[in-house]
Amino acid sequence: MNEIICPHCGKAFKIDEAGYADILKQIRDREFDKALHEQLELAEKEKKTAIELAESKVTSKLEKAAAKSDAEIERLKAELKLTEVARQLAVKEAVSAVEKERDDFARNLEVKEIERKLCESALKETHSVELKSKDEQIAYYKDLKAKLSTKMVGETLEQHCEIEFNRLRATGFSLAYFEKDSDVRAGSKGDYIFRDSDENNTEFISIIFEMKNECDTTATKKKNEDFIKELDKDRNEKGCEYAVLVSLLEPDSELYNAGIVDVSHRYPKMYVVRPQFFIPIVTLLRNAAKATLVHKTELARVREQNIDITKFESELDAFKVGFARNYDLASMKFKTAIDEIDKTIDHLQKTKDALLGSENNLRLANNKADDLTIKKLTRGNPTMAAKFKELKPEDPKSAV
Repeated sequence: MNEIICPHCGKAFKIDEAGYADILKQIRDREFDKALHEQLELAEKEKKTAIELAESKVTSKLEKAAAKSDAEIERLKAELKLTEVARQLAVKEAVSAVEKERDDFARNLEVKEIERKLCESALKETHSVELKSKDEQIAYYKDLKAKLSTKMVGETLEQHCEIEFNRLRATGFSLAYFEKDSDVRAGSKGDYIFRDSDENNTEFISIIFEMKNECDTTATKKKNEDFIKELDKDRNEKGCEYAVLVSLLEPDSELYNAGIVDVSHRYPKMYVVRPQFFIPIVTLLRNAAKATLVHKTELARVREQNIDITKFESELDAFKVGFARNYDLASMKFKTAIDEIDKTIDHLQKTKDALLGSENNLRLANNKADDLTIKKLTRGNPTMAAKFKELKPEDPKSAV
């Protein structure tokens, strides 16, 4: 039997096993149903809560996505608007730059056109002046050639060059020498010789000039080629570096009328010029030579050193030759003395040998003398034995 206390009234009562099992079953079924019901309700609540949460999340996501989509759309719209503005601004700037470049180009064209017209005008004026000057020079020389003989024309050309040089002598050629060549020792001479030096009197350029011309009425027309060979010979004989033929020969030659003509392919450092290029050729050659003055000064210094070295070497060679000669003489005398000494030594050796031989003979003679006795001398000579016996005093002992 089991005792059970009532939870409501507190009274105790007894119940058998079957009843207890039935009550316990009822309690368990009721608790189970209650628990099951509670679990179902709880599960339903959790399900509802989960659904609500899921719906809330989905809604939030959808709202965020929608908001993000709207923001992206707005951003894209803004970017599109900015792009459109930038495009319009770029187009405007490009159009402005093109218009500015077009305006500048137009202004440059106008300026260039003005410059071209001014340049053309200046060139026309310059050419007009040059043509006028050339016409005046041609007329002047034609007039000279018509009036003067060949010799006089040549002399006048020399005077022209001398006058042109003297105009610039004080300002451009203050240390230069430019005089007529009067040295005829070699058989020929040029017309003028130009030399220039620096403040230390170091010459850095020299030019020999020949001036040639002839009248139109001269029977035999000379050419520049007829004079450059002789001029090259004069250049070498006078020790000049350059040679220049100032010529009015071959007046119709385009080659010689063009300006300064370099004929170094025929003869070294040789030029042919018209009179108007006399000063330019002097200036060009002088300036070019002056640029090498430093090297020439150094070369002169080296040459002086070489001269000193050569003088020293010559003196050294002379000393060597004299020393060698004296050495040879001394050597010969020394050899003679040595030979004489050798001869003296040989003679003394022979004398020594003779003395030694004489000493030996004297020794032998002495030995022989020591070994000599009266008995040996009288042996086999009874006469001498008798003589010595007579001279020998009688021995007292033998008498007894």
